Order: sequence, then structure tokens, then C-alpha cells
Amino acid sequence: MIREQMRAAEKVKALEWRDNALYLLDQRLLPQQEFWQRYETAADVAQAIREMRVRGAPAIGVAAAFAMVLAAQQHVANHVSDLSAALEADFSLLAESRPTAVNLFWALQAMRDCLATALQTEQPLKALEAQALSIFNDDRNANLRTAELGLQLIRETGSAPQHVMTHCNAGALATAGFGTALGVIRAAYLDGLVRCVHVNETRPWLQGARLTAWELAGEGIPCALNVDAAAGHLMQQGMISWIIVGADRITANGDVANKIGTYQLAVLARYHQIKCMVVAPSSTIDMQLASGAQIPIEERTGEEILFVGQQRVAAEVDALNPVFDVTPAALIDVIVTERGVVNQPDAQKMRALMQS
Repeated sequence: MIREQMRAAEKVKALEWRDNALYLLDQRLLPQQEFWQRYETAADVAQAIREMRVRGAPAIGVAAAFAMVLAAQQHVANHVSDLSAALEADFSLLAESRPTAVNLFWALQAMRDCLATALQTEQPLKALEAQALSIFNDDRNANLRTAELGLQLIRETGSAPQHVMTHCNAGALATAGFGTALGVIRAAYLDGLVRCVHVNETRPWLQGARLTAWELAGEGIPCALNVDAAAGHLMQQGMISWIIVGADRITANGDVANKIGTYQLAVLARYHQIKCMVVAPSSTIDMQLASGAQIPIEERTGEEILFVGQQRVAAEVDALNPVFDVTPAALIDVIVTERGVVNQPDAQKMRALMQS
């Protein structure tokens, strides 16, 4: 029953594939404006990823997959003699667009693997398009499965409606479907288990304030926005039952890279004996990296902190702007993926999950 309710609640979309083109909702303009842009080249999609017009690890991976279809379409239209060689520049361009979200590299590898067999068919473009659509649909289904598993965990902590906290945006805007962390929260609300969602604003791009709050408000889910620095106070007041966040990369030992500010939430949650749940598709798990110390952390220009729009708000100083931080597995109570749930994650449990 809950699965049908969740499918009915799929209202927000970050991207669409139609008419042999990729359409992206420009997330920089939300919530003031809902603007869809049509993309026909891989270079333009790579720029959209770099500029955060599309964001969220799963959505970035899906966008990159369709970008490779666009690239193949363009090369075929130009009658290139060696499609595989021509696509190498496109693979490289997309791989360089964002360094931390492993779903990007996972999706590109899936498209590369598909290319090897697609070139042996009479319709390689159809094969590549089918692979990109499969990545899209698999992520959508993974969202629904993780929502069901996360909901079960919240059910186990009691039947009374709870206050939960989330950080950044791990909702429909960050995925191909229902959302990861916000998908669990949506499912719990449908099940009567969420009284209020406390949304951290998420400086400096304000993904919580602009995107998560917009998604929740649009669906009538009770929420309250707070500045990032208020999180500890809310926990101290006994207002929060769960911290529920997404992930951009999870390493072989269960360390998690997510939007900057997640690590301090996990530290605060442990001190206040509040459970921390990380929700992500298994494509976010990078078994090639032993620990979070090996994750490349993207740093963006300091102007994102020094300015709000065109208005400078800071003194004439330098600024550090790391986009992600790493939360050690020891601070995470549970990782939820479509493959299953990992309680108190460590290397052995992560390996067992990925072998299941």
C-alpha cells in the first residue's frame, strides 16, 4: 500500500528525457522561478553540472548518462568514422564536471560498458539510450525501495509522530524520483510518523532553504527552516528524533561524504543520543576507496561565501569554501540502500552488502 502512495506522491522532477533531448529544471532559480532548459550537447550538460543547474549525486549521474547519448547523437549526425574514439573527449569532459559525487563516474562507466556492445549492433544510439533510461529507472526504483526500508526503521522507534532533521537537499530534485533522505521522510509522513521536518538552510547555496523547503511546502508536509548553527540548540531542546541525510560518496568502510555541515550534525547527534541515518543508492558506494580520507573534496570559489547574488556581504578577506565533508562510519547509526540496511557500518558489513 505504501509503495502505491509513494508513486502517487512523485510530483517533483529534476530532469526529463524526451524528443531526443535532455530537459533540466534549473535549480539555481528555485524557488522563485521554475525554468526548464533543453540540452542537446554533452558540453552544455557538463556546464550545467558544474554550475549546479542540476545537482545531487544521483541526478548528476543520470544527467551524465543522457549527456553521453546526446554526444553519440551529435557524432553520428556528423558522420564520424570512429564513434568510440570520438566519445572519449565527452567522457573526459563530463568526468571533470564535479569531483566528489561518485554516481557521476559510476554512470559514465555504465555508459562506457554499454558502448562496447552497442557498437556491435545496427542501432548503437538506441542501445545507449536504453542504457541511460535504465539508469534513470533504476534510480527511481531505488528511491522507492530505500524509502520503504527507512520507513521501517522509523516505525521501530515508535508510532508517535516525530520531529526529524535533514540537511541540504536529498529529495526528488537530487534524484530521478522520490528522493533518498527526503524519500524516507516523505514515506514516514505518509505513514503518519512525521510531525515536522526541521530543514537546515545549508550555506552557502541554501539548498535546504530553496529546494528542500520548496519540495516539502509544495506537498503540504509540515516543516520549519532553521539556520545551520541552530541544529545543536534544537537537539539540546529534545526536539529531534532522527537526523536523515543523503550522501555523495560512501567508502568501503562506511565513511560518508555529504554536503558540508553533515559531519558536525553527526557529532552533535551522537552527543545528544539522536540517531543518524544516511540514505543513498548503492551506486553511491565506492568500494575502491578504503576510507573517507581518500575522497576528493571539491572546493568552490570563495565568492559564493563573500557575495549574496551580486551584493558583497563580507569584509575584504579570503574565504574557504569546501563543498563536502566526511562523516566517519563510527558516527553513523545506519546506512540505507536499495540493497538493504547496514547498522553500525564498517568494512565487513559494507562488503557483505555489496556482495548481496
